[in-house]
Parts: sequence; C-alpha cells; structure tokens
Amino acid sequence: MKKLKMYMDGKWVEPISGAYFDAFNPATGELIAKVAEGTREDAQAAIAAAKRGFEQISSMSVWERSRLLTSIASVIEKRKEALAHTLTQDQGKPYHTEALLEIEGTIAAFLEAAEQIKWLETSVISVEDSSKRVFTIRQPKGVYGIITPWNFPFMVPAEYMAYGLAAGNAIVWAPAPSTSVCAVALAECLAEAGVPQGAVNLVTGKGTIVGDELVANPGTDAIGFTGSTATGNQIAIRGAGKPLLLELGGNGPTIVLADADLDRAAKSIAFGSFFNGGQVCTSTELILAQKDIHDELVQRVLQHAKEIVLGDPFDPRTTMGPLNNEMVVAKNDEHALDSLKKGAEILLGGKRATNMTSNLFFEPTVITGVTEDCLYCQEETFGPVAPFMSFSTHEEALELARKNKWGLVSCIFTNNFKDSMYFAEKIKAGIVTINSGSGGGSNVPFGGVAGKQSGMGRIGGKYSLYEMTDLKAICMDVT
Repeated sequence: MKKLKMYMDGKWVEPISGAYFDAFNPATGELIAKVAEGTREDAQAAIAAAKRGFEQISSMSVWERSRLLTSIASVIEKRKEALAHTLTQDQGKPYHTEALLEIEGTIAAFLEAAEQIKWLETSVISVEDSSKRVFTIRQPKGVYGIITPWNFPFMVPAEYMAYGLAAGNAIVWAPAPSTSVCAVALAECLAEAGVPQGAVNLVTGKGTIVGDELVANPGTDAIGFTGSTATGNQIAIRGAGKPLLLELGGNGPTIVLADADLDRAAKSIAFGSFFNGGQVCTSTELILAQKDIHDELVQRVLQHAKEIVLGDPFDPRTTMGPLNNEMVVAKNDEHALDSLKKGAEILLGGKRATNMTSNLFFEPTVITGVTEDCLYCQEETFGPVAPFMSFSTHEEALELARKNKWGLVSCIFTNNFKDSMYFAEKIKAGIVTINSGSGGGSNVPFGGVAGKQSGMGRIGGKYSLYEMTDLKAICMDVT
C-alpha cells in the first residue's frame, strides 16, 4: 500500500503526527493509498518554507518563470496517461471522455500562464505637475494559500498555481482530502520540473485544520479558494483583512425561449447537467423553459439522458462514473425526495443506481414541475440532474432569474438578438452565455458578482494575474 507524503521546502516529508488517512476509489470502494494527515503544525512549517521560497521565486525574471511553467507543462504532458488514470481512480470521472480532457486543461493552464506573464502591462500616468513622472507596476502578493476542491483536482489547482507562480508568489496548497492522491501526483510533476525550493508546498489533511490554518495564519498574504458558498463564507470571516479570491457555488438558471433551436438547447442542457456527474459549479442545475416549448424540450433532454452509460469509469463505453463521495450522493437523495414532496415529477432517475460496484453511483435524473421552494432552486445540488420549471412571459423568466441566489453563470437560448441582449444585460451573473452552455474559454474572466452567493474576484488568463498581484504606483521627481 502506497504511503503518500507531503511536499514541503523542496522535500517529501512525513506528517509531524505520523498519521495517515485512507484514500478510496469511489467506483469500487477499494483502498488505493494512505495519505499524510497534516496538522496545523505542518501547515505552519509549510508557510515558513513558503516565506523562504518567495524570495527565490519572486527574484526570478519574468522569462525565467515563464520557462519554469513551460517545463511543468512538459512534465505533465509526459505523464498524461498516468495522471488521467490516477484522476479516474481517485475522483471517479470516466478515463476516456473526461479524465484525459482534464489533464489537457491542466497542461493548457501552465502554458497559458507562461505566455500571459510576458504581457503583464505597466503604465505611465499623466499628472498635472510637469516635474513628476508617475508609472505603475504589478508585484506578487507574497505567500498565497490555496484551498482546492475535489471535482477538478488537477485543473483547478493548476489555475491558481500557474498564475500564482507566474506572478512570483509562493504557494501553500491544501487540496480536498478525497482527491489528495491526485494532489500528490501533481506535486510530483512540479518537483520534477524544478520548481524552486519552497515555492510550492503541499499539505494534505482536513480542511477544517490545514485549510483553516492557511486562512487564519498571519504568514499567508492572500487566499484563493474554490468550493462551497458555506465554506467560502467561513473563509471570508477567518481571513478578514487579507485579499481573498473566492470561487464559490453556482446554480444560475438556463432560460430557453420559445423561438430557440431546441436541438441545440437540449444537447447543451444535457451536457451541462451530466458532465462530470453534474459535479461542476457551472452545471445546468435549473432550466426555465417557456411553456410553448417546455414539453418538447423536456423530451429531447430526456432522450439524451437515457443514452448515458453509467458504469466502470475505465470502460470506454462508460459516459458517467460515480459521484465522488457519500456526502454529495446523500444531497442528491435529499433534493430528489424534497422535490417529490413539493409536487414535482421525476421522469427519469432520482435515486442511486443499483447493482453497481459501489453505492456512489446516482442515476441521470430529469425532473419537471420544480417550484421556487424546492431545494433544487435554493441550493447547489452538485449531481446529475436536469430540473425544469416553466414560465409564460419574458418578464416572468427575468424575475425568476433575478431572484436566483447565484451569480456565476446563466444561459439564454433564443434566436432573437434583441431578446438575447435584453436578458444578458439584465441578469446579474459573472458570465452570461447565449445559445451555449460554455463560458467561452480559460482566458475568460470567471467569478461571481456583488449581491449574490458565488464569490468574489476573477480567475482566468490575465485576470488571474491582476488578482494575484498588487498594483503599485511609483512617483518620481525629475527636476
């Protein structure tokens, strides 16, 4: 049985307590590794190492850091199949259709950051006094604590680390416990690529201990977190006074108007609802369909859902694997039962799959007659579900969208340009897509908006660099 250590100060180290926790394959329940269970003292040691590592990473030139990121991408490329295998084994997503895709996205994150940092602009500011020159520069924040989720255990950490290192920050990383095997595999890539000693430090363990220490410890200068809104709110309290980059929950509505291309809408909704088992903050978790086309759209989505193959995530025929952990499956159980009690109708699924290799498989689910008081509207489900509500007028749809608590992504399907822009401008969300469920790409600014529950700050391309650096004005008297 593999015993996986933590990576700290350029070395693989045992936890101070000597304790390890078990990592299980969600598809089979098989024990796959024992992972170091870090303590607050381990996190403190990692922060101290990052303080030292910051001096080295921040003193490197932009071009040196760019080459480092390119080297990391090359190592990941070399290990791509093995990393995808680890991802499927540890997280549960299908190897052929999703795991390899995530590793490709991880490689892209490091390559994109390697290019973006070369073009991080400075500026000269005109001032009234002709004897002065004023210009701005961007500098790293220092030690960046990052806390990452289990749904994309390679790609989300890469988005933080690639741009954090590009900007010259040192990183202390606390991954989700249930995908810590993936975290160790990614840290091995960084070590092989020659990341400077102390520039990246991995501390595995419970978020309430390791993650909390990163947030509250005065040795971290900034915090990045992707995860639930509830945890993000606690981080905002514990990390008060620090720059916070919080990418939180989502359940923004997808609105389908009567004139929409229903084939396109149904295909997009099915992908958004069932990709990665619906375990995505941008999943299509609430569909508002205009009454004229509601029933037909439901039937088309239902047909897509029936074509999903649930099974062994290593089998090429499988298109959806297990959910990652018991907590998220139990939440799907709860939401389905709640909707039935409130008058909704489950057309497909709504329960755990039987005769599978573990109890974490949940059937693709299509539900109609969802009401505003259902948990499907009030919470982020994080599962393979397509819940439908109907509406009559544009104003009714907009009102439902405005009352939605989430502000991450909303989608509009219509062939009317005027209507598409009306909804896009009126809906309060960080991203509004038109006739597509995709956000547009990794360089697009991604994040929540004020007054909603999807977080603060922006990640993606140059916007990550803006978040992970401080803007400094330099004023010089030239006479």
